[in-house]
Amino acid sequence: MTPAIRQYAIITGNYWAFTLTDGALRMLVVLHFYALGYSPLAIAMLFLFYEFFGIVTNLIGGWLGARIGLNRTMHIGLALQVGALLMLAVPSEWLLVAWVMAAQAISGIAKDLNKMSAKSSIKMLVPKDAQGSLYKWIAILTGSKNTLKGVGFFLGAGLLALFGFRGAVLGMAAALALVAVASLFLLQADLGKAKGKPKFTEILSKDERVNRLSAARVFLFGARDIWFVVALPVYMSAQLGWASWWVGAFMACWVIGYGVVQGFAPRITGVGQAGSVPDGRVAMLWGGALAFVPLALALSLQISASVAIGLVVGLMVFGALFAVNSSLHSYLIVAYAKEDGVSMDVGFYYMANAAGRLLGTVLSGWVYQVWGLSACLWISASMIFLAAFIARTLPRP
Repeated sequence: MTPAIRQYAIITGNYWAFTLTDGALRMLVVLHFYALGYSPLAIAMLFLFYEFFGIVTNLIGGWLGARIGLNRTMHIGLALQVGALLMLAVPSEWLLVAWVMAAQAISGIAKDLNKMSAKSSIKMLVPKDAQGSLYKWIAILTGSKNTLKGVGFFLGAGLLALFGFRGAVLGMAAALALVAVASLFLLQADLGKAKGKPKFTEILSKDERVNRLSAARVFLFGARDIWFVVALPVYMSAQLGWASWWVGAFMACWVIGYGVVQGFAPRITGVGQAGSVPDGRVAMLWGGALAFVPLALALSLQISASVAIGLVVGLMVFGALFAVNSSLHSYLIVAYAKEDGVSMDVGFYYMANAAGRLLGTVLSGWVYQVWGLSACLWISASMIFLAAFIARTLPRP
């Protein structure tokens, strides 16, 4: 293995381990607190700080990574996630809303430090003139991460059934602590560290391409999470009568499939090969195709007697198309990011990503509780159309 591939493997393995605990923790919190009698909106509020601090973390984390190196920001993220898991391992009577929200805030900071560090690192390991390879490496990293996140959903539901909430979070904290210790000795010390010392006032991007792509990302991920985070699992449990185990298993399989498709996005889109790379026109076309899926699902909920079958089929199509859209965006931001201090542009972009998740999470609980799943799907389609419109004029890297 070359040094670059060895570092890529270490970064990917680190990211995988973190993602397993992140996906499992999300499913644990949704299912455990719904079983305790929390309303959909109340469950969404538990993730409010998780998403809000993701916005702050990506802005500051990108600047921090450029100053101290991406290896350190990645290790900080691992340590914080272990701390968040231990916070939730307290006796059940201590799990008040404020305490859980604080633990979720720390987990949100940890997740976005880890993701920003992993995505930014790839830019440093691929030659400038190998854009096709960069697209493939980003697609593999992002796709495998989402596959593992789906496994994490399944893991969370399974651990909850087998060991209970406290046993599950204690086991995950111990495993992730071992990964963090190993990573300290294996990851390159100065990875991603800028030659100069970027000023804090430089955290906002001045690149029009990065700003436009970031705006599109807000609406793309808001469109997914408005029905996927709270509305869908609660609907399956409350309206379709699915047990928590089946909800977790289905969501896990969906995200696993989504991640697999994401890894093959360069082949699916026909770019990334023979020197061809995607641009705004490609992003617009795939975004437009994606927007019709929630529209079709919303109509099927109103006219179809086989609601469960329609949801399953629609989710498969949505997952495949969303995977391609997400992979295109993920490549474009790394390609557009400046070489020196890459984490600052990537951090700004994932700040927008976190803002979209925050918007979607809050709307998921509120819109579902007031108007139901169909309304979530109509709003989702509108947001995807808007994301495609914003991205339409982005240039080739």
